[in-house]
Amino acid sequence: MKTLMVFDFDHTVVDDNSDTWVLRCLPGQTLPNSIKSSYKKGHWTEFMGRVMNYIGDQEVSPDEVRSVMETIPFTTGMTDLLTFISTNKNTIDCIVISDSNTMFIDWILHAAGLQAAVDQIFTNPAKVNELGYMEVQCYHSHECDRCPVNLCKRKVLELFLAEQSDGGVEYGRIFYVGDGGNDLCPAFSLRGHDIVMPRKGYTLEKLLAKLEGQEDKTSLRARVLAWSTGSDILEELITSMQS
Repeated sequence: MKTLMVFDFDHTVVDDNSDTWVLRCLPGQTLPNSIKSSYKKGHWTEFMGRVMNYIGDQEVSPDEVRSVMETIPFTTGMTDLLTFISTNKNTIDCIVISDSNTMFIDWILHAAGLQAAVDQIFTNPAKVNELGYMEVQCYHSHECDRCPVNLCKRKVLELFLAEQSDGGVEYGRIFYVGDGGNDLCPAFSLRGHDIVMPRKGYTLEKLLAKLEGQEDKTSLRARVLAWSTGSDILEELITSMQS
């Protein structure tokens, strides 16, 4: 049976936030207060739509944005991990579930030559419109009150697993690797022999630690194993494949 690797992207695969890294393409590398103050909690994707529009208004081309996005650093050890995954596709499937967008993730993975590691990317769709401006849309709508309005990662993961099962693919073990608050919800859909891997010192680790202190922890079945580098994850993956 195959192993499934599920990755968040920002502060996980890459060591920064792609949505804020893009501001480096602006002449002053910052946004005017009118746009900064327009953000409403849980509505980040709509905010990013306004950011993209502002970038276009400053006559920064998508090609210039791409050049900037390609300089975002990968988290230590992550390129080795993804390279290992890409050379073991017969036994490992790999997906990304991210609140970034299709253009940013595609650009970054292709620039590093790592796109072969990832089988599917679930994120907010983005494109260049007829004006030459970048546009981003919400991934989907959902009823989950834990998650941002545009993306419930648990819903995405469960739908992916159901479709794979319908196609005859079952996973012996699932690794869920992330860092943020929106990575907690999908952790609840993991089984007892799966592993949720929060990045050390980040929000997901703290939220999982709070669950440890609660008497009723039955909703989280997966083993929790924190990581600092991609090498930590790779070591655990290899150990799992050998057992």
